[in-house]
Amino acid sequence: MDMLNIGARQWAGIAIAAGLAGAIPLSAALAAPPADTVEAQAQETWRDTIVRTPVPDEGCFHASYPGTVWTKVACTTAPNRPFLPRSGLHSVGQTVGDGNDYAAEVSGLISESIGTFPSVTGVTSEKDEGEKNDYSLQLNSNFMSTAACNGISGCQSWEQFVYSTGEKQAFMQYWLINYGKCPKGWNAFSPDCYKNSAAVAAPKIAITELQYLKLSGTAVTNGNDTLVFTSETEAYSTTGKDSVVDLATDWHESEFNVIGDGGGSEAKFNTGASITVNVEVVDGSSAAPTCAANSGTTGETNNLTLKSCSASGGSAPSIKFVESN
Repeated sequence: MDMLNIGARQWAGIAIAAGLAGAIPLSAALAAPPADTVEAQAQETWRDTIVRTPVPDEGCFHASYPGTVWTKVACTTAPNRPFLPRSGLHSVGQTVGDGNDYAAEVSGLISESIGTFPSVTGVTSEKDEGEKNDYSLQLNSNFMSTAACNGISGCQSWEQFVYSTGEKQAFMQYWLINYGKCPKGWNAFSPDCYKNSAAVAAPKIAITELQYLKLSGTAVTNGNDTLVFTSETEAYSTTGKDSVVDLATDWHESEFNVIGDGGGSEAKFNTGASITVNVEVVDGSSAAPTCAANSGTTGETNNLTLKSCSASGGSAPSIKFVESN
């Protein structure tokens, strides 16, 4: 009897062991993702949500992960630093910018555009005129013919949504190109004129955090234009009157990139850097925008080389391209 009992216990043990062995692959397949992956996904969802969340009023605002309610903060004065329109003098070779860039183009009017970096690899450093982590993110309109030019022949209006690491601010910069004598309150950059919206303070963020950064611009006819900039877990916003250059009436191309920090300067990335740029547009349509080549409007540059561009439609019409060195 004892021998029979031992045998029964042995067979039971073998059966249990076999069952556990068979269950291991199923358990592994159903295992929850690592906590850090879950947190990263939650933060990305938050960034996508907050960048699309309207601010409650005019002024400057801040929000922190995981909250999605904007808190009003004091605005700051934007810098008297021109973020230049393209001249076309540097758009050759290992240079993105100064006209050599893609823009998302639509047949109608853009009411909102969001720039992101869905993939960033090999980026370890960046310098602008020798200064580390000195760059700007810019989301720029096309050159426009709007009422802001007051009928002056050859004048074009232009609007930029800017995050500047050197200034530690985000703001909108408005231009009247080939305007001549500037209106009161505008800075002269002969023959052009420029001025800024109120700025919102935002910290200097290392270039190695580029994949977390988003910049959006929204335009509303007879209302306010709004900038939203996000880092990994913080968001910053500022507003300005659309009537300054009447962006909402003629916005049909959107350029977004990481480039020099104003004055026509160049952001120089380390060798081996590769950045995927995504420019989403909202124009009341699900149609794919056009990858408009050589349609960049900023005068600042970086030292990367553009690759091919693709466009997609649907719920988030956008263009996507890679730049690398």
